[in-house]
Amino acid sequence: MVRMLSGCVGARLKRLASDERGVSAVEFAMLLPLMLALYLGAVEVSQGIGADRKVTLTARTIADLVSQASNMTNTEMTNSLNAAKAVMAPMPESNLKVTVSSVKINSQGQATIAWSDTYNGTKRATGSSVTLPSALKIPNSSLIWSEVQYTYKPTIGYVVSGTLTLKDQIFMRPRLSECVTRESVNSSCT
Repeated sequence: MVRMLSGCVGARLKRLASDERGVSAVEFAMLLPLMLALYLGAVEVSQGIGADRKVTLTARTIADLVSQASNMTNTEMTNSLNAAKAVMAPMPESNLKVTVSSVKINSQGQATIAWSDTYNGTKRATGSSVTLPSALKIPNSSLIWSEVQYTYKPTIGYVVSGTLTLKDQIFMRPRLSECVTRESVNSSCT
């Protein structure tokens, strides 16, 4: 009787060892965490790159809009800063800081702030000194300086955790006049 049971158990063990029906389920269970991590990581990285690209586009757009004017009224400045929110959409605008400034360069090549406006940020002080790249220090000229900062928090936070501060800036020459004056600030091109 013992011999019969051991033979029966042995046959069942042989059948179990040769049964491959659950192998793919086991392999899937082993690979699922890795595949999910790769997928979520790719989503987070691509969203971060998209946000960084939008920061660059926002800086370019604001500088481009302001440099096309010869005088910025309060309404035009508000509209220009609102354009920054539109470029950053659908990202939350509460994480966005935009500062646009007019930089005057005197005959000695010293650069100072003529006027500055901001959305969610801090204006640059009028008359404060600015360090520019040497290629931009053309005496008796002016620049429009657009600075954008965005605090990016990943949606999932699985691969990229914490908050990333994305920044960009751009300088543009005024297009229609020597400088862009500001309605609410006593600014002139001289």
